[in-house]
Amino acid sequence: MNCGTPSGWIPRRDIGVSRSVPEAQTIAGAGAFARWSSFVKLPHTLFALPFALLGVIAASWVAPVTPRTVVLVIVAFSAARFVAMGFNRIVDREFDARNPRTSAREIPRGAISVAQASAAVVFAGVVFVLAAGALNRLCLVLSPVALLWVLGYSYTKRFTAWPHLWLGLSLAIAPVGGWIAVTGAWSEPWWLLFVITAAVMSWVAGFDIFYALPDEAFDRSTGLRSVVVRFGQRRAILIAKLLHGVTIPALAFFGWHAGFGAWYFVGVAAAAGILAYEHRLVRPGDLSRLDTAFFTMNGVMSVVMVLFASVDRLLG
Repeated sequence: MNCGTPSGWIPRRDIGVSRSVPEAQTIAGAGAFARWSSFVKLPHTLFALPFALLGVIAASWVAPVTPRTVVLVIVAFSAARFVAMGFNRIVDREFDARNPRTSAREIPRGAISVAQASAAVVFAGVVFVLAAGALNRLCLVLSPVALLWVLGYSYTKRFTAWPHLWLGLSLAIAPVGGWIAVTGAWSEPWWLLFVITAAVMSWVAGFDIFYALPDEAFDRSTGLRSVVVRFGQRRAILIAKLLHGVTIPALAFFGWHAGFGAWYFVGVAAAAGILAYEHRLVRPGDLSRLDTAFFTMNGVMSVVMVLFASVDRLLG
């Protein structure tokens, strides 16, 4: 039910989107915490925060890690993610209002105003830059670049069929940032951080293709672009499989050259099994188990990776 009429409101029109795949991972309740948590999909933090911590753990082979650094990394990551999600909700509010799957989001239904969302995004951006500056000079210098990149994602579906790769690279900033937060420098060898970037980018892009599946009809009708719109469900799912085929070797290659041992590779094997199971859950024409594949299994995978990396580092 609409609770107001925010600026930019466009009356909802059902455009061939299945109602059987609703929004997931929202926080129940009408209070401020529930509204703002759902606004930025707080549970999704489990997807990428562990990979920021993986960067921290890997960098601990090079430089000591303090509790202060870990806290600042978590604050910086959470703030950057709030900026990205909040800005996306502002930019896409008119499309969200028209899409039955997203019309109950906070801005379309008036639970959060555009002005409130904008103020929160600016505040989170300031927090991110301050946290980056508190880490080291290189983090501070790179913080505006990271913000511009994650903000740019919100416009990608307007001009490219590959917004998933842009999003993937946005989240791949996390392990790179974790490494630089600890060391204050780029990796040695220079290509090591590019390997973990490839791992996270391909992983995120693959599951983001899954996320785009239920919006195929709506995106086609409104001129929005995605791999699903361009290639259809069957080929899009195949592309997701190919992307995830990059993820596991890249994680293994990174771990080998970063100095991890056996426990880390047990985590990689577990991640491979999780991805394989995830792809069994989603099939062309059957998105009934999409929530399990997208939300549950991807959250489990990232947590598994950082747990095994942590065990490996503690025992190594």
